[in-house]
Amino acid sequence: MAQNDFGSAFVLLLLILDPFGNLPFFIAIMRQLPVQRRLPVALREIGIAYVVLLGFMWGGQGFLRLMGLSQPALEVAGGVILLLVAIKMIFSTTSEIFGGGDGREPMIFPLAVPLLAGPSALATVLLLTSRQPGQMWTWMAALSAAIVVTGGLLLMAETLLKWVGDSVMRAAEKLMGLILSAIAVNMLLGGLRSYFMH
Repeated sequence: MAQNDFGSAFVLLLLILDPFGNLPFFIAIMRQLPVQRRLPVALREIGIAYVVLLGFMWGGQGFLRLMGLSQPALEVAGGVILLLVAIKMIFSTTSEIFGGGDGREPMIFPLAVPLLAGPSALATVLLLTSRQPGQMWTWMAALSAAIVVTGGLLLMAETLLKWVGDSVMRAAEKLMGLILSAIAVNMLLGGLRSYFMH
């Protein structure tokens, strides 16, 4: 039973983390950095996302109760943030999307949070632990495995960029911006619906 729970949670978390969907965002951020900084920054951001998700898995319910926050509020806030990122992706150049023009490295935002450790992922780990708190170690193992697979795919981003070419990737950035805007609006509406129908 535990093995089946692990497999189900692993697949669910991998779908929520969406490594293939995040590839264009990841490449857009990494291409602004010097080559020698890309791997350390990528590992750092993936690690931060893992720590955030792990922390939310262990203390998310208590934190929300302590702050008087609800899951709908989390969804609405995350939807607004992602919508702003999506709008910039669609209407700005790559260097403007993530503030790369000043040469600063991304730190936490936007790769670690909210693209990897976003509202959907946070809500998913909360759901797993609230429904079956006795299987915390199973959920931790599933999260760890999902992060390893996601991180491995994201670290192959530069190779994928060489395969598909720069112009195709720029078009993918605009397309992913459109898709992300739809996801953000859906998340925002879902949070509002949950709030008003509670």
